[in-house]
Amino acid sequence: MKKFDVAIIGGGVLGTAVSYWLSVLYDMRICVIEKERGVAMHASSRNTGVVHSPFYLNPRTKGTMASAAYLSYDMWKSFAKRSGIPWRNTGTMEVSMNESQHETLEKYTRWGLENGLSDEEITLLDSRGVAEVESQIRCYSGLFCRRDASTEYGMLTRALGAESERNGVSFMTCHTVRSLEPGSGTTIHFLEGGRMEADLVINCAGGDSLDVAQLFGLAVGYSDLHFRGEYWIADERYSGIVGTNVYPVAEFPEFPFLDPHWIRRANGSAEIGPNAVPVASSDAYEGYISDIPTAISKITEIITSGTRRLLTNPDFISLVTKEFLSSISKTAMVERVRRFIPAVDRDFFTIRGTAGIRTPVISPEGRFVPDVMEMEGESSFHVINYNSPGATGAPAYSARIVQKLRERGFLDRMMRPTHSIWKFDEAVNQD
Repeated sequence: MKKFDVAIIGGGVLGTAVSYWLSVLYDMRICVIEKERGVAMHASSRNTGVVHSPFYLNPRTKGTMASAAYLSYDMWKSFAKRSGIPWRNTGTMEVSMNESQHETLEKYTRWGLENGLSDEEITLLDSRGVAEVESQIRCYSGLFCRRDASTEYGMLTRALGAESERNGVSFMTCHTVRSLEPGSGTTIHFLEGGRMEADLVINCAGGDSLDVAQLFGLAVGYSDLHFRGEYWIADERYSGIVGTNVYPVAEFPEFPFLDPHWIRRANGSAEIGPNAVPVASSDAYEGYISDIPTAISKITEIITSGTRRLLTNPDFISLVTKEFLSSISKTAMVERVRRFIPAVDRDFFTIRGTAGIRTPVISPEGRFVPDVMEMEGESSFHVINYNSPGATGAPAYSARIVQKLRERGFLDRMMRPTHSIWKFDEAVNQD
């Protein structure tokens, strides 16, 4: 039976980044367990590639995520340049359609400054000011963030994984965790057969992270829902009608979803989306019920958990209905974008983009958990509900995970001097 000092479950951007920091800082046996044939096969590649500035994150309730996103921007930028990975400075325009939404932008402006952005990087504009930046946008006002960029997180994750491998990390792909025997060390049994043992397990399993935590007896009473986000790609002739990313202020800010927006990708293409269609599992990228047993299991979970309270919320039902219509009707999706870019037409969009899935966690009281959850077991550490801007903030957030593990006595091995592409002390600096 293979034995490791640390096993990281999940080969997405966060798990891979954690493996990198551990391999740089410690002389230990480290593995990354990934159920797919390679890293970054799910959310880490199935996203818009936007490098977000944290102007929309409340510094009092989401300060850690805001700080991680702010610090990680330059880390990703330098690594992309070093690795020859696309990086496009696009900027983002967050738009309001009325006075009430304008007040949200005023709040975002204050938050952005508190989170480290400068007056030169974010500017609150009236409708005329917005039109001077992007003539095709129609709105009441807009918050223009010049700092936002677009890249390819899947490529970044794979390049970072290669750095980890050079430092001795083993990537165990095509291995699905079936069951666990927790204790002072954890024995992990795989669905494909075989087992392994690790002194410390770090759960970075993304859309499956709650399931993994519950195998350790943690997060009891919590549940989750899977929502697929779908996109339409603009024909090349129309991709340049707006040069920046354009996001409307969310209609239902209490729910962790964005209204459809206009995105400029790192390769110069443009997309609109996403919606948020409920699906049965964390990898249901096509159709609506791709796996009947999984769907039945999820329905049973909903009925027996706090999630059923969420399903009686009229605003949530209204949102889901609208999102479903945007899934079955391209016209419905386009009309939602036409509110702020009237020039777009359904005929501009002939190809579906890459769908991604977000898995928000539901509290026992039936509410969406608003922030990332961290939980500790006897020999395990779990990162649950790690959603957007998770890819943006992964380099700094993963460094802070390592710092916490060190402070709490999980990591007691001798550190080793190894060349690093990033500076650890700067990544964990939250000032």
